[in-house]
Amino acid sequence: MPRNNKPGGEGKLDQLIVEAARNREQREKGYRERALKIFPSICARCGREFEGKRLRELTVHHKDHNHENNPPDGSNWELLCLFCHDNEHSRFVDEEHHEKALPGDSKSKPTTTFKPFASLENLLKKEK
Repeated sequence: MPRNNKPGGEGKLDQLIVEAARNREQREKGYRERALKIFPSICARCGREFEGKRLRELTVHHKDHNHENNPPDGSNWELLCLFCHDNEHSRFVDEEHHEKALPGDSKSKPTTTFKPFASLENLLKKEK
């Protein structure tokens, strides 16, 4: 709920946040409705079908992860269930993390330097 207008401008900030959320919801509603008209009500990953009240569990995923890229033919969209959509975004975040190279390296390497079996050979020699 927005705060009252205060001398510090906090009321304006709350109004801007509410307006931004409203604009986002309207934009999402527009491309979601178009995507549901274009594509069948089936998750593109797991193949589950959705209808009735469960249709709200089907989300629009932007293939290029750019929510501003909404072509009228839906070529940047796919319908995914909530679970597959979350999985897709977590895979994208993981992929970005692993693609970052370590400072001074020409390619990405594991970040760990611990070698649990480094002294195993010496221990085995002592027993013989």
